[in-house]
Amino acid sequence: MSRIQAAFDRAKAEGRAAFMPFMTAGYPDPAAFIEVMRQLAPQADLLEIGLPYSDPLGDGPTIQQASEQALAAGTSTSTTFALIKQVRALTDKPIMLMTYINPVYATGPAQFMAMAVDAGVDGLILPDLPPDEDIEIAGLAAQAGLGLTFLIAPTSTPQRVQIVTAACTAFVYAVSVTGVTGAREGSALGEVPDLLRLARQYTDKPVAVGFGVKDAATARIVAQDADADGVIVGSAFVSAVKHGEDLQALSRDILAGCQKR
Repeated sequence: MSRIQAAFDRAKAEGRAAFMPFMTAGYPDPAAFIEVMRQLAPQADLLEIGLPYSDPLGDGPTIQQASEQALAAGTSTSTTFALIKQVRALTDKPIMLMTYINPVYATGPAQFMAMAVDAGVDGLILPDLPPDEDIEIAGLAAQAGLGLTFLIAPTSTPQRVQIVTAACTAFVYAVSVTGVTGAREGSALGEVPDLLRLARQYTDKPVAVGFGVKDAATARIVAQDADADGVIVGSAFVSAVKHGEDLQALSRDILAGCQKR
């Protein structure tokens, strides 16, 4: 967890929000995934890797299709961790594993945590687990030294924000809009500043914003207007891989948008 905080602290010292690109494990295929991560790692402050899942309710069509393709190619929980081991060999950047809770329970929470630590994971993002409904996960993660991140949204009540932020030991994931992942128009991010101000009433953990960030302009809204500690970009990178676009150019563009005033 110290590596996660250090990444946010370093970005803050450089006058910008931390940049966290996302990619689905095993997409577009296992070998190509490693090459994608090799390209993303140098400019990233943290890396988010998604464990492919057959019913990703929080993901939009772009990431859903990536999960389906990865699963069809044989990517599983165990192969995801094997791939993360290869990514860890490439970089010392913090790795956040995004997983729905079903694969955790299917593997066995204690075994899942052990596999994550062995692979070099620093923390887990759990989008569909209400943190006040399963204290076992929190305890096992703490024992393993894994940070936990849960999600808040513009529809979250102050009471809910207080509960969720208290459970976050890595950082707080603020969803920019109600709905699923995917690129949106910049104006759709207008509720983010109020959400971040609310979150900071209850936590001193970094607050990163995802869902709808796709380029320098939307990153700038999140980093400057909302004063977010981190910018998370997923669908834009998955789409770039699908269409053979320049990942490093996209990274540079978004990183420029992460600069504070």
